[in-house]
Amino acid sequence: MPSDQHELAGYLLNAYDSQLREETEMMSATSVDRDGPLWRGKFDTRGFVSYRNLGGLTGEVLDDLIARTIEHYASDERITSFEWKTRGHDAPPDLPERLVAHGFQPEDPETVMLGEAKLLAMEVPLPPGVQLRRVDDQLDPLPDLTRAAAAQERAFGFPFGVKDFVRQLEKKRGLIEIWVAEAQGEVVCTGRLEVVPGTEFAGIWGGGTVPEWRGQGIYRALTAERARSALARGVRFMHSDSTEFSHPILQRSGLLPVTTTTPYIWTRG
Repeated sequence: MPSDQHELAGYLLNAYDSQLREETEMMSATSVDRDGPLWRGKFDTRGFVSYRNLGGLTGEVLDDLIARTIEHYASDERITSFEWKTRGHDAPPDLPERLVAHGFQPEDPETVMLGEAKLLAMEVPLPPGVQLRRVDDQLDPLPDLTRAAAAQERAFGFPFGVKDFVRQLEKKRGLIEIWVAEAQGEVVCTGRLEVVPGTEFAGIWGGGTVPEWRGQGIYRALTAERARSALARGVRFMHSDSTEFSHPILQRSGLLPVTTTTPYIWTRG
């Protein structure tokens, strides 16, 4: 791997584009079809658009592709919304404006962080009384998953039902781990590890600490534990779509910001 930071970021971005887009993002889809450069997946009532690049499409030709994609999902009454996930390094640069003109709503941008798993697998001291535990690998994980979902809702400020955890585990059986940090029987931080089969990557997702426990290293410790588990599985690289809160923590640990990602959402009217 390159040692220069700029070259390393380029190397990692190329690995991201080649390993984590297109068919990789369709692994748990209920159906997939193609239109030009696009992979169009359906996930029960939601849709998701993926591509490695748009093949140089611009102007009216790109507008036509966007319109066909909307019609593709709108014609299926089961689909209530779909996501067109943009990346900051993609061309053409006016794609976001074209999506908005077609009725998409942007969500908050996040920073794509990439790096070697071993950089995250450090020893991080925990506050007294806090313990880390994996909760998905037991005979009946539902009670702990319910507590984890409630903590994640408190951490992020929007509803996150336990059904989401269960659905993820069922669709990606054996590839997802759910970890929690607990204090006095209360879940104070949660996070998932998702191994991406056929690639060198695993993702860290959903990491969030409830407000009163922030700033004490718990998220870093939970991230380190997930990285150690990833290494034990033979994973080389970690990736994360990071918020403004997790981005600096992961960067201090050695991961690099290589691009941004912004979801654009179409919702049935």
